[in-house]
Amino acid sequence: MHWDGEVIYQSRRIPLYRAALERLAAGGHTFQCSCSRRELGSNEDTGYPGTCRAGPTRSGVPTATRFRCAGESVVLFDDRVQGPCRFEQRELGDFVIKRKDEIIAYQLAVVVDDQAQQVSNVVRGADLLPSTGWQIALQGALGSPTPGYAHLPLVLQKNHEKLGKSRHSVPVEPALASSCLTAVLRLLTQPFPAELENDTPARLLAWAARNWSVEAFAGVRSVTACDTARAKKLGPTRNMD
Repeated sequence: MHWDGEVIYQSRRIPLYRAALERLAAGGHTFQCSCSRRELGSNEDTGYPGTCRAGPTRSGVPTATRFRCAGESVVLFDDRVQGPCRFEQRELGDFVIKRKDEIIAYQLAVVVDDQAQQVSNVVRGADLLPSTGWQIALQGALGSPTPGYAHLPLVLQKNHEKLGKSRHSVPVEPALASSCLTAVLRLLTQPFPAELENDTPARLLAWAARNWSVEAFAGVRSVTACDTARAKKLGPTRNMD
């Protein structure tokens, strides 16, 4: 819960990303794609149709680099929160790892960063669970170790939009840190002692670290935030996928 390392800027790690691209290309794991967003339309959301697998269909235009997913391969892993997960690579589709404007895509950058920093466990929101299949496929192609994963429930508004990206979301005020921590503990069904209600953030975090129970929200993809008074009485709404 406390930062203990230097800030890493991805803009300074381009040589690492390019080296990974070269390794993937040498292993036959990539191909160049000239397709535009307009050409793909809605297909990009449901899996790339393989238009340029045999080579770009248009010449003289910028191309993106796509990772060539193995047709019959299956990605399996046990998520600490969501349980056993299975992704078939043919359903994942060939995904972009370097854009046409030469920018390295998130999926490749995060895999290279995790390996370089020897990340052992990834803890993030459940909205990124589908990305894990792509990232594990990349790890296999690069010979990188696969970390453990835990995808936590997202906090949603009543309209089911993510609270963290709401137009009405506001910064957390340091003076309200304790009340925010207790609200989060309630949302994630972590019953804390009443005497900690208005305690310091340090004591709340220390209690949470000792008593944290993943089992209390296992398999839950999202929780819906409600006002503090109702949360105290009713608890959060839990959404299972």
